[in-house]
Amino acid sequence: MDQPSAERTAYRICPLCEACCGLDVQVAGDRVLAIRGRETDVFSAGYLCPKAVALKDLHEDPDRLRQPLVKRDGRFVEVGWDEAFAEIESRLVPLIAAHGRDAVAVTVGNPSAHKMGLLPYFGRLAKALGTKNIYSASTLDQMPKQLSSGLMFGHWLSIPVPDIERCDFLLILGANPAVSNGSLWTVPDYRGKAKALRERGGRIVVIDPRRTETARAADAHHFIRPGGDVFLLAAMVRTLFEEGLVQLGRIEPHLAGVDAVRDAVAPFTLDAAAVRCGIPAETIRALARELAAAPRACVYGRIGTCTQPFGTLASWLIDVLNALTGHLDEPGGAMFPRAAAFAANTAGRPGSGRGIVTGRHASRVSGAPEVFGELPMGVLAEEIETPGPGQVRALISVASNPVLSAPNGPRLARALDALDFMVSLDIYLNETTRHADVVLPGVSPLEDSHYDVAFPQLSFRNHARYSAPVFEPSPQQPPEWQNLLRLAAIAQGHGAGADVLALDDQWLADEVRKSAGDHAPQVIAALAPRRGPERLLDLALRSGPYGDGFGMRHDGLTLDAVVAAPDGIDLGALQPRIPELLRTPSGHVELAPELLLGDLARAAAALADVPRDDTLLIVGRRDVRSNNSWMHNLPVLAKGPARCTLKIHPEDAARLGLADGALATIEAGGRSVQAPAQLDADMMPGVVCLPHGWGHDLPGAQLAVAAERPGANLNALLDEDSRDPLSGNAVLSGVAVAVRAAA
Repeated sequence: MDQPSAERTAYRICPLCEACCGLDVQVAGDRVLAIRGRETDVFSAGYLCPKAVALKDLHEDPDRLRQPLVKRDGRFVEVGWDEAFAEIESRLVPLIAAHGRDAVAVTVGNPSAHKMGLLPYFGRLAKALGTKNIYSASTLDQMPKQLSSGLMFGHWLSIPVPDIERCDFLLILGANPAVSNGSLWTVPDYRGKAKALRERGGRIVVIDPRRTETARAADAHHFIRPGGDVFLLAAMVRTLFEEGLVQLGRIEPHLAGVDAVRDAVAPFTLDAAAVRCGIPAETIRALARELAAAPRACVYGRIGTCTQPFGTLASWLIDVLNALTGHLDEPGGAMFPRAAAFAANTAGRPGSGRGIVTGRHASRVSGAPEVFGELPMGVLAEEIETPGPGQVRALISVASNPVLSAPNGPRLARALDALDFMVSLDIYLNETTRHADVVLPGVSPLEDSHYDVAFPQLSFRNHARYSAPVFEPSPQQPPEWQNLLRLAAIAQGHGAGADVLALDDQWLADEVRKSAGDHAPQVIAALAPRRGPERLLDLALRSGPYGDGFGMRHDGLTLDAVVAAPDGIDLGALQPRIPELLRTPSGHVELAPELLLGDLARAAAALADVPRDDTLLIVGRRDVRSNNSWMHNLPVLAKGPARCTLKIHPEDAARLGLADGALATIEAGGRSVQAPAQLDADMMPGVVCLPHGWGHDLPGAQLAVAAERPGANLNALLDEDSRDPLSGNAVLSGVAVAVRAAA
């Protein structure tokens, strides 16, 4: 008779959204019994949202892939790992030889940012392939903020975040942190921190086309016409100059371009901006005055400010406002985290650097410029469809589902079917990976170790936390980082049977020699016996701003020290970092980059482009239970009321003859989708809202729970050629649509 397995509690950092909460996972044998927030976690302090509980469903999901798949005669069959990689080598190597390295494209999705076995090693794969055709989810939601931050501060991830625990006035545009717990801002339990802000006498004001969950808990909310952020922000900047409210404070000696900004915003009068953005002129003036008068304040904008034609300008003007009111890099304002590991703005010579460049190459068909090493996701379909030298003939997708997440997914799906070869690394057979010839499954999030590579660079408080695997993966399942290295070995001509551990050793040695020089052998020896991501993490921690410097500082961080702290290590509140943080060639905060001043003229020319009163504009939304499309397949998150509904103001519904719950047809660009109407007075009249990431009714996908309520794919309506010209980010909101009752 089998003995019952002993129960134990494992510490885990949740990998399902940017909040990165610490969890207690109660298990017995290979079963998850319960998941709770870890009260003693130094960062999240016991906070928990529904997504974390769904880790049990994800781990146990029968639809989650556990064996490699190879497509034979149009059908997927399970194969062993060696057979899968042999298939990849036999088809990918001749294709590269015949058509060149740019014939292979790669896409990477945001789950990769939550896995330390994927994020650092994806770069190795991309470098090994040597292709210009690199695409990621960044050009679907955040590249404008990365570009504006890079131009202003010298690095793509030097992104200031609200110091919410010391803030008196928080102005939020196009963001819903009550649901997201931050985005490009890692802030678990935003609701609790916002409540504390208000209880100490502070104010929160939200500007959004929908009275969101964040807005309903704020002191004030103002509707804004979608896409109107740049006009509002520029008018606020102009008001600061006109009324003598500019106060640069401590960082004044480190600011460049103040006068150029003043001259550039001259066309954006309060009256003109009010007509264009839908917010009264006096309200705009009052917002500028309140921001300037607040002792500790911050402007924060997110996905709504990025997914529009002026995304980079809006992202830039947010930080211009923070700087001009003396709230940039000040406690309670917009501050820069100091990550313990992997942050480029803590390495090298402080105070200046090379800055960033864009446009090092361009897409073959449309000429879209490269930004941060990537091309816009919206050009991928045409790069596959258009014959000629450099045509994309093969694709490697890594934790990516652009058929749902990118604009005009139907066109992209047809293009994927035309590829000569496609490989996917994913845990599901989804709307994108169904097109692949080979699918390599990843591990359950409970089966690998975890350290957040990216999010401490965006966190409301400095910290270092590590969690070991809750369960051991199957002995047949290779670690994901080794799968990426094996693909890199194939691309470099080493073959599918290459020794990936030796390749990893060589890569590490090359990297250490760049920074440690003659001391490289001692550094490498000090990192033994760890391999793979843990070795990279130990190197990053020990050479980071809090590290032991390989024995130079006896109380500095090492991976051993972080592992030995079961609740993580609190590294303190955010501290001022200018000028040390800066990596611009001038050594200044560049308030007026030429690229942005040039594009501001485009916005000024668009001041008169006011939509007609009968035009309906569509925006997206996020639900706390569906951060990503694959979360719709988890029963604990999928249950409850239907969430893929078209929110519409009752006045608009009455004009269109739409009853609550009636099926509506939404049309744009000659394409249409259908969703039930949900009458909602929290919508701005003239604006409708459909959530992102749905459309689980495509043949070949194997997402049984999601298919029960597939929902409508908002992005199927959108134009893949419509994007912010500076960042290449797709325009996913503020698009004109026609809505009618379904026949």
